[in-house]
Amino acid sequence: MNKSELIEHIAKQADISKAAAGRALEAVIGGVKTTLKKNGTVSLVGFGTFSVTKRAARAGRNPRTNEAIKIKSAKVPKFKPGKALKDAVN
Repeated sequence: MNKSELIEHIAKQADISKAAAGRALEAVIGGVKTTLKKNGTVSLVGFGTFSVTKRAARAGRNPRTNEAIKIKSAKVPKFKPGKALKDAVN
């Protein structure tokens, strides 16, 4: 399912226009991004939790030259599915 299909699904299920569903989806995504930028977490009971984890700096190799390179540490988004989502999939 891609973004436009998700918007159609939201519009149909909530009995709202596609434009309103699109704005609602953008608002949810924007809220999650804003919270994660502030190193916060977003918990949706039954669905899962979005959080930020820190990936340590590490050594890597350039596959072309086989030269050792340093990879900087980074903050990466993480999603942990909730029990209800796990149960729905299984």
